[in-house]
Amino acid sequence: MSQIIFETERLVGRRLEPDDLTPMLAIYGDAEAMRWVGDGQPITEEQCVKWLEVTENNYRVRGYGMFALVERSSQGVIGFCGLVHPGGQNEAEIKYALARRYWGLGLATEAATAMLTFAATVVGLHRVIATTAPENIASHKVLLKAGMAREELRLNDDGSYTQVFGWRYCADRNSCR
Repeated sequence: MSQIIFETERLVGRRLEPDDLTPMLAIYGDAEAMRWVGDGQPITEEQCVKWLEVTENNYRVRGYGMFALVERSSQGVIGFCGLVHPGGQNEAEIKYALARRYWGLGLATEAATAMLTFAATVVGLHRVIATTAPENIASHKVLLKAGMAREELRLNDDGSYTQVFGWRYCADRNSCR
């Protein structure tokens, strides 16, 4: 298995590897799973290959990126979770996606919580954001349960809105004042 990033009761988060192309395409090529991701369109195999290349570069440059979520019981890749900087933004942004059959089981919350712990304790980040569609209530619940707070409702150039969530690492009660 590739380098392990975190372990939870039901999941192992590890670095992506070339063999992850098939499960990546199964998730990111699924129109329903992609409904709330990016522009809402499934991505192609060519785009998945490019994503693996970009992720490998992010590991080298930043020490983090997107990671595979492996279900402990089956050892299969069931999703992805990581920290990215879309469009070169300064703040790290948490992203996640699971195969549809794993929705509603608390696994996204488990992964997001572990990723935020990794962000603080391994990477040294003190703030992480997340962005979602205002209508994506399931993702809002995941982010709130993982310890993030609802922040601004951002107006996009196309007239749509994005809900922003934020998380801050506080080593102790006084460090966030």
